[in-house]
Amino acid sequence: MANIKSAKKRIKVIETKTLRNKMIKSKVKTLVKKVDAAVAAGNKDLAAACLNEAVVAIDKAAAKGIYHKNTAARKVSRISKAVNGIA
Repeated sequence: MANIKSAKKRIKVIETKTLRNKMIKSKVKTLVKKVDAAVAAGNKDLAAACLNEAVVAIDKAAAKGIYHKNTAARKVSRISKAVNGIA
């Protein structure tokens, strides 16, 4: 355990940021799963709606530094390709 006051504060701040990052990553994963489920069901309208939500969440996460910009781009690309692949 840290003895210095600033180190104690950093520990608290890191815990807060870690929880926020986990929450946002979890939300992104859930939204991506919804897109995948809609694609598997073949429901293009639902998939497109879910895709829009997922892309917004991924972009926000990238803007906050939770995902690297290339990671975010890769995730968006993969789910977009899946939705566009529905006949």
